[in-house]
Amino acid sequence: MSSVANWAYTSWATLWRPNGKDKYGKVTFSEPVHFLCGYGSELKSGKLDVGSEITIKLAFWTEYADAKKGDFIAIGKHSGDPLSVGADEIKFIKRDEDLFEHIADDYTLITAV
Repeated sequence: MSSVANWAYTSWATLWRPNGKDKYGKVTFSEPVHFLCGYGSELKSGKLDVGSEITIKLAFWTEYADAKKGDFIAIGKHSGDPLSVGADEIKFIKRDEDLFEHIADDYTLITAV
């Protein structure tokens, strides 16, 4: 971990990967993975012809490089099922260069609720 990331990424997040379905068609998940991150949220509202829309997005900033679109993520360290702790699906992943030390790229994991 770069010295900047060590200073900036001080919160924990938990990630689960979908890994198939059980015999009843329910999605099953991998064991939880914990990693350090920073996080924040963004609220946007818009007006449509048929009404209003509000979108809340969570963003997780991290050096954790193994997250994929479709994985589930939650703030904090958790065990068990991601849906029981209110985890959100990762919709977008942004990758940025480690500008200062070039040790590990930085990633933004974005959910949309």
